[in-house]
Amino acid sequence: MSRFSRQTILPDFGEEGQEKLSRARVLVVGAGGLGCPVLLHLAAAGVGTIGIVDGDTISESNLNRQTLFGHQHTGKPKASTAAAILKEKYPDLNFEVFSDFLNTNNALEIISSFDVIVDGTDNFGTRYLVNDACVLLNKPLVMGAIYKYEGQLMIFNYGPLALNYRDIYPDPPGENQIPNCGETGVLGVLPGIIGTLQASEVIKILSGVGKVLTEKILFFNLKNSSFYEVGIRLNSKGRENLPKSEKDFSDRNYNINCGIAESLSWEKALDWRLNMNNSVLVDIREAGEKPFFEKEYLSRIPMGDIRENPKPLSGYENILLFCASGQRSSELAKELKQQFPEKKIFSVEGGILDPASPLNSNEYDT
Repeated sequence: MSRFSRQTILPDFGEEGQEKLSRARVLVVGAGGLGCPVLLHLAAAGVGTIGIVDGDTISESNLNRQTLFGHQHTGKPKASTAAAILKEKYPDLNFEVFSDFLNTNNALEIISSFDVIVDGTDNFGTRYLVNDACVLLNKPLVMGAIYKYEGQLMIFNYGPLALNYRDIYPDPPGENQIPNCGETGVLGVLPGIIGTLQASEVIKILSGVGKVLTEKILFFNLKNSSFYEVGIRLNSKGRENLPKSEKDFSDRNYNINCGIAESLSWEKALDWRLNMNNSVLVDIREAGEKPFFEKEYLSRIPMGDIRENPKPLSGYENILLFCASGQRSSELAKELKQQFPEKKIFSVEGGILDPASPLNSNEYDT
């Protein structure tokens, strides 16, 4: 028996449904807690070509929910590592790897060649960016989201009304309305459940079997094992806020930061650097700036060098920046969040002139 025999004997699905999957091209944005179960189930079902977009690397703290990966994969790029693991399991499938984060410069080109898009990211900026790109390109979008013990599933740009994310949330949230993304936890089983549901909706869209979850949001509460649905409808303000053209899209700023988590105290920054894996604490002052001090747990990369080439920071999950007063590090943290939206990027409050900074210790030469 073929590995798809249990699918092809299903009423209404059959060989025709399997053939549709084998010809399909699906793009999964984010190979994280949601993306891992999506990728695994789409590959197991026989989707012919799967694209994987993720500019991040695997860290120890990812492993409770990013179930494609193990300890031996820490430090490796998520997109190419996920593709290699799946290719070994299913050598007859095609995988296209994009080891970058989506942005206004690459999103339209990447998304345009796929039939269905799956959003498995965990930040608002990318969520709006992917939604707007899918509307412009007329691509079905399967979106999942999680927060603490609750998950959500939504299907956009599909069906008679072709609703989109802005029909629910016309405007992005303000910085102070966003939960502290550095401190919000999750049980790994929750994105596993929501990601599996995302994969099932993709299969229904591709095969034409079953009723696709349109015009509603499906909620799942892990604590009480409950599912419920909330209907959504067209929102005229949301439609007005959509980009009108590809140029309008490319000119927009989709960077949305967590206002609460944008800065850290020196006490917390030092604790993170010394006790959390894959963290870096960077002095971004320019060469020659005084007072000068050094310590083995501090890195020094001038702000101008980082702006010219941020790649040296791409291997870290937690990026902590400081300058003289905290002003430049706050500015750079926002810029880097556009480059690395999946990472935790902070400015250290007050910089080295703050009374709490390690500069005030006598062990430093000023």
